[in-house]
Amino acid sequence: MSERIRRYPGYDVMSKRDGPSWNDATRHAIDARRAPVRGPRLLTQEQWQVLCAACARIVPQPTDRPPVPLPDLVEGRLFERGSDGYRDARLPAPLDAYRLGLDALDVAARERHDSGFAALGGAAQDALLQAAQDGALDGPAWKGMPSALFFSERLVHDITSAYYADPVAWNEIGFGGPASPRGYVRMNFNKRDAWEAAEASDASDSADARRIEEKNRRVR
Repeated sequence: MSERIRRYPGYDVMSKRDGPSWNDATRHAIDARRAPVRGPRLLTQEQWQVLCAACARIVPQPTDRPPVPLPDLVEGRLFERGSDGYRDARLPAPLDAYRLGLDALDVAARERHDSGFAALGGAAQDALLQAAQDGALDGPAWKGMPSALFFSERLVHDITSAYYADPVAWNEIGFGGPASPRGYVRMNFNKRDAWEAAEASDASDSADARRIEEKNRRVR
């Protein structure tokens, strides 16, 4: 398989860690985010396996760089009682919603395929997640919680939020991080501060792309 073309070649947002862009509070927050506790603390092993499988299907990750530890970040937020400050009244509290929804996905998998969700192939997992998104999964295991809400307001919301809160994802989109205390100045469309990453628009082996890669290696 050919090498994946990067939009921001040479860029590593962590090169800003000890530069003028981040202060101690930012460094502490990002360091903690990059070293989550591994494995479940609140979920059962079966629920954890369903969460891991759902993360892999909802946000597939490339294999040529370390993955964002999505299950650990999602479960870690539950452990820390993180909250959006609001929730649909039809959903229970986040931890309760996960315990209920992950168990219910596993029940649906066993009913349809005589196998747990985590043991299914990708296509079967996708079909069950699609059914949840469509609100087509119901029954006693859901205890009245709409599967569509669990899919959209918990799984998709929390998994994608965890992904784009990680510096690995920032490298892919050229994001400079919180930039505290430095701050962003050039906020208009198609404008960027000199210390922000430059996007490569040409082929990865072009002279222009090589110049951009070298510049991005120096961005701090």
